[in-house]
Amino acid sequence: MAERLRLTPQQALARLVPHILDMDSRLGRRIAIGLAGGPGAGKSTLAAELVIQLNAVHPGSAALVPMDGFHIRHARLEALGQTDYKGAPHTFEGAAFVGFLHHLKQATEPVSGPGYSRKIEDTVENAFTVQPEARILIVEGNYLLLTEAPWAGVRPLLDYAVFLDVPRELVRARLLKRHAEEGLFTQERNRAHIERNDLPNYDLVHLSQDRADLVIEMDVDC
Repeated sequence: MAERLRLTPQQALARLVPHILDMDSRLGRRIAIGLAGGPGAGKSTLAAELVIQLNAVHPGSAALVPMDGFHIRHARLEALGQTDYKGAPHTFEGAAFVGFLHHLKQATEPVSGPGYSRKIEDTVENAFTVQPEARILIVEGNYLLLTEAPWAGVRPLLDYAVFLDVPRELVRARLLKRHAEEGLFTQERNRAHIERNDLPNYDLVHLSQDRADLVIEMDVDC
């Protein structure tokens, strides 16, 4: 059963950093820490800050590994007629992500991976590189804890998994703001996409939270 705590983002960092540093010192090998949660849960922000704080203690010890770089290319989704469902589990190269993470856990050489740019709504090759000295992989993404293939292959690769729980209505507001800031689509399109796709994805991911080691109910207002 997952431990549950209600924490602010700063309290979450204060809880996670020493725990991860202790794991790093005890296990003596490259470890993967998963940050899961639905769209708009704040995973990317918390993961980036976690890497900064870990590297402040041991420079170069932590690296960010985002799942979003494994979106299927937008042009291919167009060809498949799936752009309306972009961001759903089947619009990712899930098996490729599992294989990439498995390789990263064992790698002793620099490994580059893809990222995702909301500016162009598409993937970017070689967006980040994990150096050999990075012992802590901070892996973040929506579908890290799903039980469906191929995503079921992710959880066994995570040495510690955290689920970020944020209220559904707050997620809706955050996603509307995020889409509006990029300015790529109309407000009507953004609202329809959130209701048709993002919130059902949120609901799906919410069901996987018990597979985490720790569920953090995020104490946030916006």
